[in-house]
Amino acid sequence: MEIQVLDRRENALLKRVEVTFKVVHKAEPTPARDALRAELAKALKTTKDVLIVDGAASTFGRYETRGYAKVYKTKEQALSVERKHILIRNKLVEPEAKPAKGAPKKPEKPTAPTKKEEPKAEVKPAAKPEPKAEKPPSKEKAPEKGAKKEAPKTEKKAEKPEAKKAEPKKKEGK
Repeated sequence: MEIQVLDRRENALLKRVEVTFKVVHKAEPTPARDALRAELAKALKTTKDVLIVDGAASTFGRYETRGYAKVYKTKEQALSVERKHILIRNKLVEPEAKPAKGAPKKPEKPTAPTKKEEPKAEVKPAAKPEPKAEKPPSKEKAPEKGAKKEAPKTEKKAEKPEAKKAEPKKKEGK
């Protein structure tokens, strides 16, 4: 694996050096991010913990990879400036453990103590009037939910069949 530094810029505002590089890897697969960091650290004469590979992409049909890296003065500066997912990819920060699917969720703690409600005085309802005589239930059943209402059955008189003339259908041309 051979590394060439194509461009090197000083970024004083963010206290880092930004590097564009090219890696030639004959008859080898695309190098891993960790291997790129180790080789770049040697080429730039720095340590691996202050070097962050932001991205690297292989060229189709060739044995070369181009990428972009950042070299910070201190690890603390890198941790304060860089995006979290980039830090995780470069193994400078451990990813947060996500709960497994289907795992029970932890119960939340109450934030503030709840007030106890005082028992209210019981109020007796006024005397109810006596119910009127109820009608006997009808023979018809109430329709169930979702059931279609049927029309009442009535007898129809037999209709006389009328002679209908069959009209020939006309074919439409397109």
